[in-house]
Amino acid sequence: MIKAASLNQSCQTAFTNGGQSSFADLPVAKGGAGLGFGPHELLEAALATCMVMTVRMYADRHHLPLTSVNCDVRIDRSAIESVALFYALTLEGNLTTEEKQLLQAAAASCPVARTLAARIAVVAT
Repeated sequence: MIKAASLNQSCQTAFTNGGQSSFADLPVAKGGAGLGFGPHELLEAALATCMVMTVRMYADRHHLPLTSVNCDVRIDRSAIESVALFYALTLEGNLTTEEKQLLQAAAASCPVARTLAARIAVVAT
């Protein structure tokens, strides 16, 4: 569970999982001070970090010669009825084409990708 609370600055918001803490903010152009990640950037970060972690774990488990993995994620909210998350995965290492395909498939099925691809409800409790 994540808990969030407003800070003294207009849009700055602290958040914690009980063990780690950080804060978010909006860009200056949107009324914030630009001193933290924006909410949509955190969504992009959730997907990118999950993909990187999943690929790394898969490579380690299967003893694949992956030396590094990077993931860029961009959200596109320009369509009225839908949202798209575009990602680019960069795999480094002496990998065969088949190994790269396996790692790409692992990234695409990471837990956050599966969550975001599901029908999501936002419910007040």
